[in-house]
Amino acid sequence: MQAMKSREIHLKNRPQGMPEAGDFELVETEVREPGEGEVTVRNLCMSVDPYMRGRMMDRKSYVPPFALGEVMTGGAIGRVVRSRSEDLAEGDHVSSMYGWREAFTCPAGELRRLGELSAPPSAYLGVLGMPGMTAYVGLLEVAALKDGETVFVSGAAGAVGSVVGQIAKIKGCRVVGSAGSAEKIRWLTEDLGFEAAFDYHDGSIPEQLRAAAPDGLDVYFDNVGGDHLQAAIGHMRQFGRIALCGAISVYNATEPQPGPNNLTLAIGLGLTLRGFIVSHFQHLGDRFRADMEQWVASGRVRYEETVMEGVERAPEAFMGLFTGANTGKMIVQLGAD
Repeated sequence: MQAMKSREIHLKNRPQGMPEAGDFELVETEVREPGEGEVTVRNLCMSVDPYMRGRMMDRKSYVPPFALGEVMTGGAIGRVVRSRSEDLAEGDHVSSMYGWREAFTCPAGELRRLGELSAPPSAYLGVLGMPGMTAYVGLLEVAALKDGETVFVSGAAGAVGSVVGQIAKIKGCRVVGSAGSAEKIRWLTEDLGFEAAFDYHDGSIPEQLRAAAPDGLDVYFDNVGGDHLQAAIGHMRQFGRIALCGAISVYNATEPQPGPNNLTLAIGLGLTLRGFIVSHFQHLGDRFRADMEQWVASGRVRYEETVMEGVERAPEAFMGLFTGANTGKMIVQLGAD
């Protein structure tokens, strides 16, 4: 049998500041035949996510850094093309962390069989995958959302933020979002039903936030950090909750960035600021999938994807996360289903 070829992306250099194309390398490899209990998978699509920026740095974190000169990893959806496992058959759709490549061979136990798909494969990297579950647990568990509250979400037009706002709407909340362009603001307010949204380029974030939510905030879902976090702290109601999901505004900083200078407000207001990562809540996976599949099928949660074609464009797609190139989930399409 002729050996299968695969192209993959290696980390060539550790980025200094904003990643550049020269920090990545496209490499062609041969995919080995599966051994006993293994399968070969051809990827259909892969994810790029902001958290991957931290893995490009040689530092201790909750996941090991990417190794220089080695293929990177990340979420991917693929189809089994060769199987020597009783658990997975050829043709099965699977979810894996073997992204940044076109094909691979691995033990069947490292993959999750998706079963019959209720949406296109790429949705399982977004609204029905890790970003969707991040929004779900961050809002409902970490921020302990109550019906009818006022919620502010930054990065609201991204894969996580857009789902946060829609879940809050389902729970009867008033939702305010920030994003980086007039078109994204239109999408949030006209298509997703946010009560208010503002472009953070258009002026003072505290002033725009006060205008959008004059009575204050009960919940802030933070995807941005920096000036957004400071503005939200200054506008929280008593006993408000802040879910610290991400801080994309500082991921490419070359020097340590100062934190909010108004943190003492949290004392008198009795605020809760809680950081989290989605893997802390894997026990809620079944509940998330049941709720989200129903919401998507009924149209109560809508989603957008920004798609780039070909593994060679994965670095471009990743860098686009930091320049606002995506509305909704950024997807790299690797092949047809």
